[in-house]
Amino acid sequence: MKSLITGLFSMMLIASTAVAQHAPLQIEGINGNFYLIHTVVAKDNWYSIGRLYNASPHDIATYNSMSFDKPLEIGQQLNIPLTSVNFDQKQKKATTETLIPIYHIVLEKEWAFRLSSIYNDVPVSSLEKWNRIKRDDVKQGMPIIVGFLKVKNDQSPFASVPPTAPDAPAGNMEPVAEKSRDTKIIDQPAQTVTNSQTKTISAPPVSATSGSSSTEHVNTYASTHAGGGFFSINYLGNGNKSINGQAGTFKSTSGWTDGKYYALIDGVPVGTIVRINSNGKTVYAKVLGQLPEMKESNGLVTRISNAASSELGTGEGRFVVEIRY
Repeated sequence: MKSLITGLFSMMLIASTAVAQHAPLQIEGINGNFYLIHTVVAKDNWYSIGRLYNASPHDIATYNSMSFDKPLEIGQQLNIPLTSVNFDQKQKKATTETLIPIYHIVLEKEWAFRLSSIYNDVPVSSLEKWNRIKRDDVKQGMPIIVGFLKVKNDQSPFASVPPTAPDAPAGNMEPVAEKSRDTKIIDQPAQTVTNSQTKTISAPPVSATSGSSSTEHVNTYASTHAGGGFFSINYLGNGNKSINGQAGTFKSTSGWTDGKYYALIDGVPVGTIVRINSNGKTVYAKVLGQLPEMKESNGLVTRISNAASSELGTGEGRFVVEIRY
């Protein structure tokens, strides 16, 4: 009996950890190629992630151009494809299934009909019904339900603890396809062959292993853009909260050309945009999750993507940072 209770408690803990990490669910991608982003936590594996999102674990590996036989690493980022199997926009489900809201954060100059055209021509009336609004109520920064993740009741932790609606303004979440600065589009995700289906990917997988040498890449975004990176426009922090200490890096294919910098920080909500100062320079990074429990993280307050450290000019060793949010 005691072992049974212990087992149930462990399952509940794993489920709540997974759900907490992904609440709320925000859609990514463009042109019908939509996906969610999952950051690997302790005890995750291909099968548990597949059950979580009602997706084939083999398809997830293929979608990320990864080997199914290769173990996952804490802090690694996976794109979870939204397909006809797990993405619903008609609210049709079996009694054994649950629908979990998926949100889009409204950008500047977006309106109901624009959202409809972006997301498979979903009827505006459906957007109004799901969000309990009128079409004219759509404003920049609003979280808008644009569809649902369809999961199995007996397999996905989402079914028992559905994610809640975002309670933060849009500035702390990454837009789907574009951002506006002075009414001009400053980002369009580039086509990349890292996806075996040649799909558009805005945030390629990252690995929480030691950072690669900055000489392996040239940060072309930093040389052509000012302001500390793609997420600078989304920084809403007033600087009242700060963290100071040693930082390290992790390897990432993101940031070198799109300026999307990421960080792993304990105690800061996932999705928060933080300002990182070091070496007399500043970058803005999106928090992916907590520091991985590994020897290399001992004594660190954060680990940032190696593209971010390249812009800061700090190299791949440990360096002092000031984080504000």
